[in-house]
Amino acid sequence: MVYTTPTLLPHVSQKHVVLSEILAVTSVMRKNSRWASSVYTLTARDSALAKDLGLRRFSPTPEFQHLLSLPLPSLLAPFFALIRSPLSTGPITSAALSALHSFFVCGLISANSLMLDVALVELSSTVSHCKFEASDSSGDEVVLLKIMAVIHDCMCGTSIGTLLGDVEVCEMLETVLTTCCQMRLSETLRRSAESTMHSLVRTIFSRLHDLDPTAEEAKLLATDEDTQESEIRMSVSANITNDAIEATVVPANAIEDNPSPSGDVNESPPITQDSPTVPNRPYGLPAILELLRVLVNILDPSDQVHTDSTRLTALGILNAAIEVSGTKIGEYPSLEALILDPGCKYLFQLARSDNPSVLQCALRTISVIFEALRAHLKLQQELFLAFTIDRLAPPPPPKSQNTIGPSKKGNPASPRPGTPAASTPVLGPVDVELDLDKGSPVPSRPPVAPARGETRHLMLETLSQIARHPDFMVNLYINYDCDINCENLYERLVEFLSKGVYPWHSSPGSESQQLYSQYLCLDLLLAFVNDMTARAEGNFVSPEELLQSKSTKKLVLTGAARFNSKPKVGLAFLEENKLIYADVSPEVSKAHSLAVFLKNCTRLDKRLLGDYLSKPDNLELLKEFIGLFNFHDKPVADAMRELLEAFRLPGEAQQIARITETFAAKYFASKPAEIKSEDSVYVLAYSIILLNTDLHNPQIRKRMSIEDYQRNLRGVNDGSDFSPEFLQNIYDSIRKREIIMPEEHTGQLGFEYAWKELLTRSRQSGPFMMCNTPIFDLDMFKFAWKPLISAIAYAFISFDDDYVIQRAISGFRQCATLAGHFRLPDVFDFVVISLSQATSLLSDNLPAHVPNYPIVEVEGQSVTVSSLSVKFGTNFKGQLAAVVLFNIVNGNGNALREGWTQIFEMFQNLFMHSLLPTRMLQMEDFLGGVSMIPLRGSQPSRSAPRSDGGLLSTLSSYLMTPYGASSDSLVPSATDADIENTLCTIDCITSCRLDELYGQITQLDLEALVAAVRALEALAHERTIAKLKQGSDDISASFNTSLADDGSYILPYDPASVFLLETMVSIACQTSQYIEDLWPVLFEHLSALLGASTHYSVLLIERAVVGLLRLCLILATKVSLRDQIYVSFDLLAGLPSIVANSVAEQVVSGVSLIIQKHSDIVSSHTEWNLVFALLRSTISHPEAVRSSFDLAVSFVSEKPTQYVTMDSFTGLVTLLDDFASAAGVSVDGQRQRGRRSAPQASASSPLVERGRKAIDLIFELKKFIPIFSESSNLERKQVWRQFCLPLVSSLSRQSTNACRLVRHTAISQLQRMLLGSYLVYDEGDHSQIEEIFNNAVFPLLDELLKPQVQQLDPQGMAETRLRASALLCKAFMHFEVRETNQKADIRIVWIEILDLLHRLIMVDKSDQLYEAVSESLKNVVLVMNAANILVPPKAEDDRDEQQRTLWTATHARIERFLPGFLAHVIPTPEVLPPVTESNPSEVA
Repeated sequence: MVYTTPTLLPHVSQKHVVLSEILAVTSVMRKNSRWASSVYTLTARDSALAKDLGLRRFSPTPEFQHLLSLPLPSLLAPFFALIRSPLSTGPITSAALSALHSFFVCGLISANSLMLDVALVELSSTVSHCKFEASDSSGDEVVLLKIMAVIHDCMCGTSIGTLLGDVEVCEMLETVLTTCCQMRLSETLRRSAESTMHSLVRTIFSRLHDLDPTAEEAKLLATDEDTQESEIRMSVSANITNDAIEATVVPANAIEDNPSPSGDVNESPPITQDSPTVPNRPYGLPAILELLRVLVNILDPSDQVHTDSTRLTALGILNAAIEVSGTKIGEYPSLEALILDPGCKYLFQLARSDNPSVLQCALRTISVIFEALRAHLKLQQELFLAFTIDRLAPPPPPKSQNTIGPSKKGNPASPRPGTPAASTPVLGPVDVELDLDKGSPVPSRPPVAPARGETRHLMLETLSQIARHPDFMVNLYINYDCDINCENLYERLVEFLSKGVYPWHSSPGSESQQLYSQYLCLDLLLAFVNDMTARAEGNFVSPEELLQSKSTKKLVLTGAARFNSKPKVGLAFLEENKLIYADVSPEVSKAHSLAVFLKNCTRLDKRLLGDYLSKPDNLELLKEFIGLFNFHDKPVADAMRELLEAFRLPGEAQQIARITETFAAKYFASKPAEIKSEDSVYVLAYSIILLNTDLHNPQIRKRMSIEDYQRNLRGVNDGSDFSPEFLQNIYDSIRKREIIMPEEHTGQLGFEYAWKELLTRSRQSGPFMMCNTPIFDLDMFKFAWKPLISAIAYAFISFDDDYVIQRAISGFRQCATLAGHFRLPDVFDFVVISLSQATSLLSDNLPAHVPNYPIVEVEGQSVTVSSLSVKFGTNFKGQLAAVVLFNIVNGNGNALREGWTQIFEMFQNLFMHSLLPTRMLQMEDFLGGVSMIPLRGSQPSRSAPRSDGGLLSTLSSYLMTPYGASSDSLVPSATDADIENTLCTIDCITSCRLDELYGQITQLDLEALVAAVRALEALAHERTIAKLKQGSDDISASFNTSLADDGSYILPYDPASVFLLETMVSIACQTSQYIEDLWPVLFEHLSALLGASTHYSVLLIERAVVGLLRLCLILATKVSLRDQIYVSFDLLAGLPSIVANSVAEQVVSGVSLIIQKHSDIVSSHTEWNLVFALLRSTISHPEAVRSSFDLAVSFVSEKPTQYVTMDSFTGLVTLLDDFASAAGVSVDGQRQRGRRSAPQASASSPLVERGRKAIDLIFELKKFIPIFSESSNLERKQVWRQFCLPLVSSLSRQSTNACRLVRHTAISQLQRMLLGSYLVYDEGDHSQIEEIFNNAVFPLLDELLKPQVQQLDPQGMAETRLRASALLCKAFMHFEVRETNQKADIRIVWIEILDLLHRLIMVDKSDQLYEAVSESLKNVVLVMNAANILVPPKAEDDRDEQQRTLWTATHARIERFLPGFLAHVIPTPEVLPPVTESNPSEVA
């Protein structure tokens, strides 16, 4: 109940109010028999208003006529007397109090009243010592309510409250506070008093904003020596000991000087009113400090005087005080010190209360204290947060028993205390990560019971309230995680919150309670991400000092963990990282440097530390370690206490002796009083250890008395005794305060020790830094992103609340923003992976076969109703995840790396269900431009005409085609609901803007682009190479219909593999600037496909070929990668013929385009050979051969670009030769199939015409020979063999072509070549002439004489023979029978010619041939005779040996097939000497 006093002017005069109140009081008094008589009078100090019967008698005296001129004490004295009188009844006292209330309301008591200060003193004393006879409880409580109203009027309702003194304020506060805590009073009264107390406290503590902290603190120090200070004391009684209800002020002399945490309940006599104390100044810090002291002392859980109800009241009042004072309270050191200790100490203990109401109020007060005094409570906040996280964390899984425990008892020589070795609560830093580091026994906080039910909710809500500040996480990081001596609170909190989003199977309570906890944890995480995102806009310089401290902390934690496992290993690590011995100098020894580290590092196991220090090898270190303590002017018991709290005393007597001896030397050096020798200190130290064990070990029943202790130490002080007072002080110190060894005790003693350690550390830890800067966000985010995103993803997937889902989406966006801002692709990948799993667009096993889904027309557009579209259309959360995912990725592709795999996997799934935009379904080639990737095995849009390869090629072509799906499959019908769901899916996919993302891929930076292409390659590899290997391995397991004739496994057509391949190649083609980095990834996949081309569908291989050639177009622009073009050409040239035939059109188109755009791409002989090999592989394809031949024609034709070079000449001849041969093969195939055509029909065939033109082109190549000869400076012999001979040989071969037109064209061109002036050769070298005959002319005749050649064209081969015979004779006459060749030995060539003519006449015995041969031979013989080469014998035989031999051989051979021919042509003399024919071997 809050009282308010209006400040309006009264409607009646103050005199009237006074008279009315007097009448009201006297009327009540008349009703009482005691006051109805004139027996009782009141003394009211010279006031006519109170004479005789006091208020009962009235006369209009002059004083009363001038009411406002009366001193206020005189006016109020009768009312005060009635209120203070124990003879007054409740109604009388109530009426007097009501009168005072009316005086405040009407303004009679105001700042302008005379002697107001004296009146306020009396008022305070009066209401504080109000006494009346108890009657009925309700009436008595009305009096107390009116007391509350008067106190409220005095302190809060008017402006006179600030004029009260500290003593008066304390008196009235104590009155109200005591009423709040009286448990025998009604709940209504206590709640009303509590409300009044809150109002009073808010008024009082608001004064802190107006006071000067420095001046108030100075006055406070000065008041400590003032005698009036004893009056500024308050006490609270929770019990009523008599029938009178009384509020008293207890003077300070009734309370011990030692500020005990419990309030004194003894009451002092009331202040004498005859000599009221007038305050010298308005109240200020002393009253506020005293109120705070009382409130804090009430909170002490160990004080049995106060109950939980009293503590609840005090907590509410304290909370109101902190709320109104805010951060201002931290500017007053005295108030701050009281809150820090013992205020926080008691509050933290209450935070463990099992009383829900106490817990709730304690947590609320703790949160408001952190809000107001965060900058002053660094370690207190660390303790509370660590405790809260421990209570809220799920219980750890059962572990094996810890091997670290108490040492074995039974060592009689050891004076070490034998108390149970239960662990002490470690309030200091504990790094959770190091608990798992190699199993090292790092000091850890003892397990606490997990909070359950309402307790858990209260603690979690408090944590949420504390952590609401935008800079909370940053402050945690810089103050704790970057502090070597503090816990990694930021990391622990993020870990806890992340795990808190997931359900705990061991968590008790209802599902709604658990869900609420999950929501709170998620909300805190999302708030953290939101705050970090808001900070990401600024640019700040990294603070090196704090970041270095964080780095050093990690090293220290690791070193400490290793020390706790093996000290030598830990010290080696610390030395390696320069954490010890770095300060070694002539003044600083290594032992001192190490001792400083060991003493200051709070992460070391105290047991191992004590054991390590006490080893014999470390005696110097032990001396340095103990030397760091300051024992000056400290009692020996306190010195031992300080030492033994630094490490755990080892168990062996020798180790204890070393420690004690070293301590004795150090302590005696500080010159302690009364101790005469170092040995005396040694004995005292031992005695203190034994005394501590004896007095506090629960297993010891008979405790050592002071007499026993004195007796044990007789004569040990260098032969004399210690004084009884000296030993008594030691005994009392140990008795009252046990020496608590580290990790030894739990409970209150352990908490007291830990709290003491915390206060010690707080003096060294420095201030709590507060900042809302992004300079630490990168390191913070690096630690938190993975559990954070996992938790958000779980919440998004698992929770159904719309608000939570929206918050999770926002969290995803913000995490993605931070990932891009900090350039952390791993984070972005994790976001994408998490969201992709929520979309349901990923498929674990996507089949290669696409079912026949129904296709419906919706608003003029064809819509495929697939299983995915129907399912996804009903998955609202999946749609939401997809939209969020792709909107995040859009514009942020450069931040993505591994996540591209999920992106393209979703693309692949959408493609298989006809849900991708049209732009992403297209494939490009060199023939028809752009076409759609077929989803099923239907006939391709561009089928090759049937080849003439016979049954085998037809079967092979069938096996190579991917289109094996049956078109007769039934198409299921689509329901209206399915169509509606599909339309929802299409709308969602449209909102995802996949085409925009696809376009952005080509704008990516190099690293992200390579990652995207690698992801595509990995998916494609899985669907092709990996699946092929798996299928091949499974062949033997069962019969497989996808087998070729040779038993090899053939993968069925997989549209997804084509889609992935096309996407990969398309991206690379649009990012040609990065081809050097993309090429290795692409070529690896393409080469793997083409290397096993017979095992894949024809469309996939075709797309691989097209892709490879498209890439080669780009490679041609990069000089450094041109060699890869020929590697690719070689790969294509090595394709099996059946595969090469199926991709011939694409190959020739690609090669043509490359060469046309980059004429200089092919230069060397090897390179040309690869190009010609590719073109040659297309000859068997009826469509591709046209393009190949056109390209060959373009090579020979005269253009600005010279393709015919010395390196390409031979290959080009061979290629044209193959084109000509193809015509013969075609004609021969027709003949074998019985479809023989007339010569005229053959001439009109494209193949024949192409063959004929190829012969002409071969002949045309002769024009380049002189050019090569001049430009290369080659010898004529080299020119002959490198250029001329290939031409002649090719024409010679084609002169036996099955195609008559090609054959005759070839022999005609051969004749022109041989008989013309086109050949370049050395006329003086007869061997070159022999090569003409041996490589061109003779093979031609040999072939024509073969029966199988005759069968190629039975009707036209005779004419060919006739032409060949004529060519044979003409060539002989042209090359051999001439003046420049007189000395050459032509016998071998001539004899071969005669033999060929002989064979020719014998094979073809037609008259036409006979006449032609005879005529040709006649001309040759006559010319030879005229040239004096073939000379018949004469009477005087003057012929040389060569002439004679030639004649004889000629005569003999001609006579075989033309008897008498030679004699007829060249008459011989009638008489000739007999001549013996030469040995044939001589002319052969």
